[in-house]
Amino acid sequence: MKALIIDGYVDEPACLGVPPYLSPYPRYIAGALRERGLSENEIHYLTIDTLRENTPGAGELIGKADLLVIIAGMTVPGKYLRASPITPGEIETIFRAANGVKVIGGPIRLGFSSEGGRAAKGTESGVGLEEAVLAKMDIEAFIYDLFEEGAGGRGSGGNFNLRLKAPESVDHRFRTTAEIGRWGQTGAFLIRQHPDYPYCMCELETYRGCGRQVHCSFCTEPFYGASDYRPVEDIVSEVSTLYLHGARYFRIGRQPDLFSYHGTDTGGPVPKPVPEVLEKLYRGIRNSAPELSVLHMDNANPITLATYPEESEQILKTIIKYHTSGDVAAFGMETADPKVIAANSLKATSEEVFEAIKLVNRLGAVRGSNGLPEILPGINFVHGLMGETKKTFQMNYDFLQKVLDSGLLLRRINIRQVMAFPGTPMYGRDEAAKKHKKIFLDYKEQVRKNIDLPMLRRVVPEGTVLRDVMCEVHDREITFGRQLGSYPLLVGIPASLPLRKFTDITVTGHGMRSITGIPYPLPINAASPALIRELPGIGRKAADSIAAGIPYTDREDFLRRVSEGEKIISFIEI
Repeated sequence: MKALIIDGYVDEPACLGVPPYLSPYPRYIAGALRERGLSENEIHYLTIDTLRENTPGAGELIGKADLLVIIAGMTVPGKYLRASPITPGEIETIFRAANGVKVIGGPIRLGFSSEGGRAAKGTESGVGLEEAVLAKMDIEAFIYDLFEEGAGGRGSGGNFNLRLKAPESVDHRFRTTAEIGRWGQTGAFLIRQHPDYPYCMCELETYRGCGRQVHCSFCTEPFYGASDYRPVEDIVSEVSTLYLHGARYFRIGRQPDLFSYHGTDTGGPVPKPVPEVLEKLYRGIRNSAPELSVLHMDNANPITLATYPEESEQILKTIIKYHTSGDVAAFGMETADPKVIAANSLKATSEEVFEAIKLVNRLGAVRGSNGLPEILPGINFVHGLMGETKKTFQMNYDFLQKVLDSGLLLRRINIRQVMAFPGTPMYGRDEAAKKHKKIFLDYKEQVRKNIDLPMLRRVVPEGTVLRDVMCEVHDREITFGRQLGSYPLLVGIPASLPLRKFTDITVTGHGMRSITGIPYPLPINAASPALIRELPGIGRKAADSIAAGIPYTDREDFLRRVSEGEKIISFIEI
């Protein structure tokens, strides 16, 4: 039997699977297939971008697969450097070319959305599924249950006469933490089929779901039920297995609030953090993957840090002890307007978020080995929520100005309009998003110019050396690259550098959300005039004079012949 998993990419409030990220979905599905008796050689994995590139043999796999599975769904809008989520037309084209059993699942079960688009209504997600089955709950559980009992798999006595049920006869259900504890390990081999391997970020799940009694009006995480914590041992074992298969880049990203992992219910608005559990988790990951290249996190609830500052401080110290620098704790602030907070059952007040920002800065703002601060907060704003007025935009702007004026650092500010999915209180009530569209765009531009730009100059001042920037895309004479990690900075390098290669860069300029850099150290005798002009601390005239003086025999020759040589000698090599 042959199974083909096509990754159309996912982007959820608490899960990212757009390259270079690899979400848990395909790995769990591969693990379920292995447990049902398929060998690694019978399980194939392709991304939608691989199909778009007409990779030899990809189309043939679609036609020959006995089971074809598509993973898709974007429940938050995003912009991506070199990847694009699957479209409804592509889904239909793939299914028409397939001859085997066809299943689609992932967050697409909540409705279909595209980049910058609105969620579509209906169980069918706006996609023609006449010949396919939509997994209405967990696709990995559906795939596992799709096999006839006793046909291969765990405890079957080695019977590999695999048979599939009629898909319409399979019940839809959520998988258990015990199942993904097994499948996360048995499916780890799939990473070797990722087109970015070995340079892909493995998104790790600690838990999903939300334990709050009343949920944020727009969030899809409550559809997964109450918080369902995975055992620390399962996550550590999964990392260990991924590491043995060559994984070196990890993000603990699949959870709504890492600080609440295995938190205790005290009857308050959020669980009480248990620092000992996070210490056990991080220590276990480091011991299992001793030479990992990246260990980052994603979501943190600012009200957890504000409500339990002592426990949160312990957790932050643990993270800084075991992680790699450049980490980001993404805070779902959503708004600074107290009326919008109340109308949408949001969590933290602006005062609480400010205290959480201060806490992370106090411990994490020190610069780490990769050139970025150890860990900084990121802020998420959502506009178009119920109760929003023109004053809401000013309140949000004033909050950001307060953070900037206080000398605190934010790694990134994410501003988006709400996407309202069926089943959420926001669905059908996003009038504010339409009404305030122009105000939203003007306000966003002001934040980018007046807050983002000076903040970025503060986070990575000119002359900062960033380590291990991967070159990813060419655009005319510019190479764009990023460090692998949470919310990596986009770096534009005015030269054509080899792709899929790492380089250190010197920061030489700042945009509103990206930076300009040049290779570090810059080989001055081989550098183009465009790169020399980017050297920090000198003007165009001095740069042209340096270019005209090439070649230089050694450091002393350079300093003797270049009047401003001392300013830049640390950024070059001769």
